[in-house]
Amino acid sequence: MTMGVYSKSRLAVVSNERGVALLLVLWIFIFLFVVAFDFSTGVREEATASHRYRDENQGYYLALAGFEQGLYDFLNQAPGRELQPATEPKDLFDAGWREETLGGGRYRVRLVDEGGKININRVDENTLHRVFSNLGMEESRKGVLVDSIADWRDPDNLHRVNGAEDDYYQSLSPAYTAKNAPFSTIEELLWVRGVTTGLYYGYQGANASDRESQRIGLREIFTVDSPIDRVNLRTATAPVIHVMLGIPLEKCQAFVEERTKLGQKTLADLLPLLGVGAGDAALQMFIFTNPSVITIEAEGYASESRQPRRVQGVIRAGGGSRGYELTRWVDRETGLPY
Repeated sequence: MTMGVYSKSRLAVVSNERGVALLLVLWIFIFLFVVAFDFSTGVREEATASHRYRDENQGYYLALAGFEQGLYDFLNQAPGRELQPATEPKDLFDAGWREETLGGGRYRVRLVDEGGKININRVDENTLHRVFSNLGMEESRKGVLVDSIADWRDPDNLHRVNGAEDDYYQSLSPAYTAKNAPFSTIEELLWVRGVTTGLYYGYQGANASDRESQRIGLREIFTVDSPIDRVNLRTATAPVIHVMLGIPLEKCQAFVEERTKLGQKTLADLLPLLGVGAGDAALQMFIFTNPSVITIEAEGYASESRQPRRVQGVIRAGGGSRGYELTRWVDRETGLPY
């Protein structure tokens, strides 16, 4: 009887020891699993970061290649400079992107004549009223925009009837002051009273991908880099011509498309597309000349990457010993809807 009790007690002790050992083994396995999972996660994150860094660098140099290609094309067509035998003339300022492949990746580039836009620092208030009217602004909002832009760029702290100066901007959060000086970049418009992100970027809906809510954005029609008071009709886009003249956008687009055939047609042949004649007073707002200050925008895409690396530079022709001058450079511009 005593031996039976002892045996049962011994069996219970052995069972308990086996249970503790099993728990220890399970905890060791769980610990090793957590360590292995954390290690594999870290390895994946490091690999992802490495790939992202590689793609960004590859995209950057592809974008630089695109920028250099755009600069080469521009200089090759500049008056008095021919870097290669003449070929069929290309319209470099058609607002379209030109895409090329290079080294397993690709880049795309476009040239924008700053003279083909409206200089926000030189435009008068009457023209601003016309522009915002042609953009479909109601009278009250138009007054706020025109007066606020004028107050932002004038040197005093006296605000117009619908404008804004320090007293208004200091009431905002975060608070800031009116510049009371010319715009340095067109992005400064976002600081001006009445200018919303939708108005600046050109959409009305909740996001820029909403195709039904697209409209002309202020960044498409205004510039700070134009060297002229008027708009260059040789390179102006359809939206710029539309807001200047108020004629349907479709007619403006037809004019831009036919403008590429200037080798066969003259400006006088094209003006009827806009509904104006060679002696029309509306043409006083325009000039027809070769571009002298341009923006080159380039995007580089690494192989298998959909996210571009973007660079942008403003070039003034005829400056410096190289025949051009780089007046502004941006190499962290993110991809924006166009």
